[in-house]
Amino acid sequence: MNAPIPHTACHLNDLPLANSFASLPPAHYTALMPTPLPAPYLVCASASAAALIGLDSSCINDAAFIETFTGNRIPDGSKPLAAVYSGHQFGVWAGQLGDGRAILLGDVPAPAIIPSGRLELQLKGAGLTPYSRMGDGRAVLRSSIREFLCSEAMAALGIPTTRALCVTGSDQIVLREQRETAAVATRMAQSFVRFGSFEHWFYNEKHDELKTLADYVIAQFYPQFQAAENPYKALLTEVTLRTAQMIAHWQAVGFMHGVMNTDNMSILGLTLDYGPFGFMEAFNATHICNHTDQQGRYSYARQPQIGEWNCYALGQTLLPLIGDVDETQNALRIYKPAYAEKFAELMRAKLGLQTQQPDDGKLFDALFAVLQGSHADFTLFFRRLGELRIGQPASREALRDLFIDRAAFDNWALQYELRLQLENSDDDARKLAMHAVNPKYVLRNYLAQIAIEKAQNKDFSEVAKLLQVLEKPFDEQPENEKYAALPPDWANDLEVSCSS
Repeated sequence: MNAPIPHTACHLNDLPLANSFASLPPAHYTALMPTPLPAPYLVCASASAAALIGLDSSCINDAAFIETFTGNRIPDGSKPLAAVYSGHQFGVWAGQLGDGRAILLGDVPAPAIIPSGRLELQLKGAGLTPYSRMGDGRAVLRSSIREFLCSEAMAALGIPTTRALCVTGSDQIVLREQRETAAVATRMAQSFVRFGSFEHWFYNEKHDELKTLADYVIAQFYPQFQAAENPYKALLTEVTLRTAQMIAHWQAVGFMHGVMNTDNMSILGLTLDYGPFGFMEAFNATHICNHTDQQGRYSYARQPQIGEWNCYALGQTLLPLIGDVDETQNALRIYKPAYAEKFAELMRAKLGLQTQQPDDGKLFDALFAVLQGSHADFTLFFRRLGELRIGQPASREALRDLFIDRAAFDNWALQYELRLQLENSDDDARKLAMHAVNPKYVLRNYLAQIAIEKAQNKDFSEVAKLLQVLEKPFDEQPENEKYAALPPDWANDLEVSCSS
C-alpha cells in the first residue's frame, strides 16, 4: 500500500485535486463557485480525518486551511460543482432536489480508503446553488457541529459513514427559527452519489443519463462488476447488502438517523447526511428522534423496514438497466437475510456469546422486551452487562439499577447466565470482548447541546473535548467518566428537527 502523500499548511494548492464526478455530462451537475463568508475562523477539525488525505495536523490552524475549507479560496485543480438528484421524502415523491447548500471541491488521494483510493471533499453550507429551492444555501453553527461530531463518532464506532474534516464559522447571520451564525462543514466520502441520484433520471425518463451514472458508479467504485453477466444487477445486490448491514450496525448501537429519505441514502452504504439524528437513551423501540417526523416513519424500530423500502425504490430505478423484473427482485431479496444475519452477529458480540444457538433470537427478543418495559438506558446497559460474572448476583446490581421492573430483568439475566454456562464462558475474557464492542461513550444529544452553546459564545473547547472522548468510545477514560453518565432531566426537553 502506498504511503499517504504529504502536504503542509503552506502548500494546500499542492493537494492533488481532481474531480471524477465532473467527468459526467453537465446535466448531472452545475459548475459554480462557493460563496465566500466574511472573516472565517476555525471551530473544530479532526486530525484523524485529515490524515486520511495526507494532511498533517499542523495544517489545521493555518489561514490557508481555514480559507480553503470555508470556500473562500479554491485550490488548484478543483472543479467546484453542485450535483442534481431527486428523491422520496417521508415516503412521498419530492421531485428534483440536489445539492442545495453543498459544493463538491473535488477528490484527493486517500490510499487507505478502499475501493477507490480517493476521497471527495464537499463543503456543506457554501452558499446558494441552483438546487437551493427556498433555502439560503447556508448551514448554521449548531447543525455543523452536530454533523462533525457524529460523523467522527460513528467512524470510531466502526460504522460505515462519511467523515468530517472540519467546521469553520463566521459571524454572518443566518435566519432559521431564530438568528444564528453561518458555518461550513467539510465532509469527506468516496462518493456522495445517492439513491436519489438514480431516481432523478428514472422519473424524468432519461435512461441514457441513468445508464451513464450507473456506469460511472460501477467503474469508479465497483469495478469488479464490469465483467459480471449483469453489472447493474450486481450493483443493486451489493448496494442492498451494504445498506442492510449498515442499518444492522445502527440498530446494534442504538443510532437513529431521523431522515431516511432516498436522497439521504448512499450508493456506497455509508451513513450520510446527519441532521436530526440521535442515540437511544431510555430504550423505546418507537422512539422518534426527529421532531418533524410526526408520523414516526423513521422511528428506531422502523429503520430496518425503511432501509428495505429505500432499496426497492433504488431497484425500481435500475429496472430499465437490469432488464428483468424477476432479476431485480432477486437482487433485492438479499436485504432481509443480510440484515438478520448481521444484526444477530452484532448482538452475539454485544452479549459476549461465542457460539450461535437456535434460541438466540428468543434471547434477543426477550432482552429488548425487558429494556422496553423499564426504558433502561441502551448504552449503559450493554456496557454494564460486561461486568456480570456468572453465579455472582452482586455483579448484577449496577445493571439492576437501570430497571424499574427488576424481577423481569432478573428473569432475563438468569436465562442469559444459563446461555453463558452452555458455552463455558470465561468472565474475564467475555468482559474484554464485550467492552471492545459496547461503547461507553456515544454522542448523547445533551452533550452535543452543551458543546454547541459554548461554541455559540466562541468557546470551542468543549467541541474539541467531546471529539477527543468520542474518538475512543470503547476505552474506560476514567478522567472523562461524566461523559458516560445518564442524561440530566433537562435533556428530556431537547428536540431536533430537519433544521438541525
